[in-house]
Amino acid sequence: MAKKLEITLVRGLAGKNKKQIATVKSLGLRRPRQVVVHEDTPMIRGMVLRVQHLVRVRELED
Repeated sequence: MAKKLEITLVRGLAGKNKKQIATVKSLGLRRPRQVVVHEDTPMIRGMVLRVQHLVRVRELED
C-alpha cells in the first residue's frame, strides 16, 4: 500500500522568499495550522525538504 504524508504548516509565510512561498502554496497550504495529505512521492519529499523549517510532516499508513 502507498504511504501518505500529512503535512502541516507551522510557521507563517511573512518575510519568506518567493520560492519558499510558491513551494508551500504548491503543496496546497494557505495558512498556518492547515493540514494536507499527499502521496509519498519523491517530488513531494523534495518540496518538503525545501521548506522543512516551515512545515511538520507525519507519515501515515493506509
